[in-house]
Amino acid sequence: MGPATDPSAVVGPDLRVHGVDGLRVIDASVMPDLVGGMINAPVVMIAERGADLLRGGGPAATVAKDPERSDIAGQQT
Repeated sequence: MGPATDPSAVVGPDLRVHGVDGLRVIDASVMPDLVGGMINAPVVMIAERGADLLRGGGPAATVAKDPERSDIAGQQT
C-alpha cells in the first residue's frame, strides 16, 4: 500500500489498485509489512474501512450509548 508514485505499491490508501479502474483489494495483502502476531483485528479494520469507502468514503456511523437502555451492545447496567 502506498502512493501511485511508489513503484513497490500496488494499492493506494483508498484500496484501489494502481492502473486498474474499478478494482479494489480489501484483504490482508494490502498490509505493507508482515505482522508478527494475530492479524484478525487488523484485517477486520481493513474490511471495515473498505466497506466505508465502497459506501461513499465517510467513516462508519457511531452509536451513542444511552444510559437509559441496557440493550445496547457492550453496555451493562
